[in-house]
Amino acid sequence: MHKLVLQTDFGLQDGAVNAMYGVAYQVEPQLSINDLTHEIAPYHIHDASYRLLQSTVYWPAGTVFVSVVDPGVGSNRRSVVAKLKTGQLIITPDNGTLTYAADYIGIEALRVIDEDTERLAGSSESHTFHGRDVYVYNGARLASGQLTFETIGQPADPKTVTRFFLERPTQDATTISGTIDILDIRFGSLWTNIPSSFFKKWQIAYGQTLLVTIEYEQAVRYQETVVFGRSFAQVDPLAPVLYINSLLHVGLGLNLASFAETFNIGTGTEWKITLKKEK
Repeated sequence: MHKLVLQTDFGLQDGAVNAMYGVAYQVEPQLSINDLTHEIAPYHIHDASYRLLQSTVYWPAGTVFVSVVDPGVGSNRRSVVAKLKTGQLIITPDNGTLTYAADYIGIEALRVIDEDTERLAGSSESHTFHGRDVYVYNGARLASGQLTFETIGQPADPKTVTRFFLERPTQDATTISGTIDILDIRFGSLWTNIPSSFFKKWQIAYGQTLLVTIEYEQAVRYQETVVFGRSFAQVDPLAPVLYINSLLHVGLGLNLASFAETFNIGTGTEWKITLKKEK
């Protein structure tokens, strides 16, 4: 039996997530069910995709992730099961949620669920709660061993997975450019798409400073010289610091404060960050 991990944009104010738990336990009362998060901003496929990247590879091969951020529920978007090259499974709407996993981890194989037949008994007249009726139902069957990846749905080409655009970071002799992918939400730090390998190529040492510029829609929103530190403790309270985050990408934060709130910084491909060597 494998672990089952749930992610949604449902929040916990009503009974939606609880109903999903109930369906999973009906399938197999001994299941181990865990939460990734249920606080994805409503309809925010990008963040759902990133949080899967942040979490999936740290779970054992065979773990089943159910991710339901589904603004197209009831439409002709596919319901899919992706097997990652690291062995974990993700059940999700095929609406872009698999973008980061496909790009950074790789999808080994893909199956398409038949929403009419592979669903919770008695739910065929409901078309707005596939998280309960299709996704967690099939996720529980996979995690419990009642189904295998090879016996659910029909095979499809992994190259057909729906993706949104991901901008690639760039580096030359004096400048690194990237985007702000997401926030370390509780602490307000910025997580960029710039890999730590770029700093290694430049041979940036702890204590060295870089000129940081953040732009949104071609307007400069932040520009300061910032030190590169091992952690937040290397700078004074409320001082900015560049650091390497848990996914080995460059982060930018304030010690004991929220960088995002302090400087009103957002996330996404329109938020550009540039790092320049000090002359």
